[in-house]
Amino acid sequence: MRLTAEQRAVVEHGAGHARVAAVAGSGKTTTLVARVWHLLERGVPPSRLLVLMFNRSAREDFQTRLAALAPSEQRLPDVRTFHSLGHRLTASLTRWGALAPRQLLAADWQVERLLRQATLAALDDDPERREVALEADTLDALAHFCGLVKAEMIAPAALYERLDLGAECGHFVGAFDHLEHLLADHGLMTYADLLFRPLRALEADAALSARVQGFLDHVIIDEYQDINQAQLRLLATLAGRDAAVMAVGDANQCIYEWRGAHPDTMREHFATTFGPATDYPLSTTFRHGHALALAANHAIAANRRRPDQLCLAAPGTPATRLVVAAGRAALLDALADWRRDGRRLDETCLLVRSWALSVPAQLALLQAGVPFRLAREDRFVFRLPLVQALAGYLRLSRDARLLADPALLQRLLEQPTPFVARERLATLARRLATTQHFPERHDPLIADLKPLQRRNLKRRWALLCELPRLSSWPPARLLAHVVERLEADKVLKRAAARRDKGEEDVRLLDVLIEQAGEVRDLDAFIELLERPVENHAEGMLITTVHGAKGLEWPLVVLAGANEEDFPHYGRDNPLTPERLEEERRLFYVAITRARERLLVLHDGGEHRPSRFIAESAWQECQRVGERLDEPQATGPPLAVSDPALVGRYLMALGRSLPLEPARRPVAACTEPAGGEAFSVGQRLRHAVFGEGEIAVVEGDPANPVIEVRFHQAGRRRLIARRAPIELLSVVPG
Repeated sequence: MRLTAEQRAVVEHGAGHARVAAVAGSGKTTTLVARVWHLLERGVPPSRLLVLMFNRSAREDFQTRLAALAPSEQRLPDVRTFHSLGHRLTASLTRWGALAPRQLLAADWQVERLLRQATLAALDDDPERREVALEADTLDALAHFCGLVKAEMIAPAALYERLDLGAECGHFVGAFDHLEHLLADHGLMTYADLLFRPLRALEADAALSARVQGFLDHVIIDEYQDINQAQLRLLATLAGRDAAVMAVGDANQCIYEWRGAHPDTMREHFATTFGPATDYPLSTTFRHGHALALAANHAIAANRRRPDQLCLAAPGTPATRLVVAAGRAALLDALADWRRDGRRLDETCLLVRSWALSVPAQLALLQAGVPFRLAREDRFVFRLPLVQALAGYLRLSRDARLLADPALLQRLLEQPTPFVARERLATLARRLATTQHFPERHDPLIADLKPLQRRNLKRRWALLCELPRLSSWPPARLLAHVVERLEADKVLKRAAARRDKGEEDVRLLDVLIEQAGEVRDLDAFIELLERPVENHAEGMLITTVHGAKGLEWPLVVLAGANEEDFPHYGRDNPLTPERLEEERRLFYVAITRARERLLVLHDGGEHRPSRFIAESAWQECQRVGERLDEPQATGPPLAVSDPALVGRYLMALGRSLPLEPARRPVAACTEPAGGEAFSVGQRLRHAVFGEGEIAVVEGDPANPVIEVRFHQAGRRRLIARRAPIELLSVVPG
């Protein structure tokens, strides 16, 4: 097994704890397999060695590679996920009488049934709220909330106070308590309980904790940056004072904070939990070439909470090509070029920050006849209930006879939710289909509804009756009218269990209207929305950046790289410095999935390219990478925006190139005098929009997004440090 000097240092680590900072594609699995064999060859009994992997597929891959090197009679150490470790520990504690016997709920429908029962119990006195609370998205959010309570070992009321949950989630704390009673009464447990129950029992009983300690000499944990509080505390309990812990991970790839992970777990919390450790870097990536390695270094450089470590491309890695473009035509052109080169579509992946941003790509691929597949089939845009309902509204504009179809009327009354029980809506739909008149307010069918509910349903019926008269409108105008009359953005935000889910639903509406603007024929757009779709195994994979963690492809397309989409923020969801760093780590993970080609797509038009594109300095990195790949790296000095970073990269490679600082564009923003932050009330002059006054400042104070009221151009949102502006005043007024 050939190893680099950095890898050998990890393999041959001596006594005590160790932290291994491994960049994306650095061969850490190969290194850890070699580390295990190093320990076995030095006489460590397999039973005294534990390896913990992040998920089942990583565990199976590690076990396969370990077994491939083992003689037939060689015993191998335990390789587990945290859940399988918790399963074994739960069995032991149950056998000892410390835990009551419980059966694991393995099927999603079993958990959903209990979540429904807990929700109904928590909303026993509010039957109208139950309808939204029992929808799949809200139940999913409740399941996530309950799991996070156990992952972070925190009181449900404290977690609810901390999380940014919508008004429709006020029952979550009560539902958690009801769920716990249901699980106990029926002798059941969830996957989260596999860690939560043993940990509570061990931390409550020192003698019991001592009973599970002393069995391990070495513990190796992969993807350490992603472990949560329950996993960390359980690991510390089992390791005790004697086991040497080796944590392997990359704080720059910590993208599961919403699941309880924290970037400081790798950097700071390790020493607090286990004690002093020897630090080892795995800085060399075997995945991609110099251009992408440099772009990744630039992309993450602005984060304050990060390791001081560069990603270096190994000799012989592909000369990765970087491209940034606007519009879906660039996606189709890239795939056409890929296929002309004799490459397969199943070697490609399209990444998005959220599923709503995949809609333009889904429509473009479908219209062009390019096969694709989604990591989650339920995220096919055409299968979403909201999209099916919008298609129904448009179809009704073409055929007034559909007003007599009770099934269609029910679907349109239900989406987006009017916060009325589904059974009542079904009855109302049948009545409307028959009478073609909305009931009077004293009618028993609607008399006991709240005034706002009655008014919304009546407005929705008026819209349905109006639509057949608007059939001549172009698709985008008609769809925008439907969305506006439904007040869909307000409804979706209110109904969402999490703010980010509501914003994603609203973004989906925006994307659909934008796509409708590219189609002149309403019937063609309706047909497109209602077209049956299925996954094609040989097609391009579409998935989220979170779903791509740990994976790689020869060609990666990152779509939807627009400001406010990625990083994700808005007027109601400001971008704090901490969230900006998390978004930047997500971007870092996204671009480092590519091996040979990376295409970053923004939408163009009114959408501004993401700040992360400029931060990556991709064009400079491409030029430096090309120069490094030349047999004789000669030529004029290369202009780079960060000579210190590029110089460090070259020094680490043992290479040299002539560099010079890139000239700052004349249009770049002037710094506020004295280094003060941008603030509301400051006056400025824009090279295009003229003079104006700052009305809103959002995001990272060092690189904020500002909203300016221009005297001639109205309100505009700008990235302050990149906009062609000159500050005319520092102190407001």
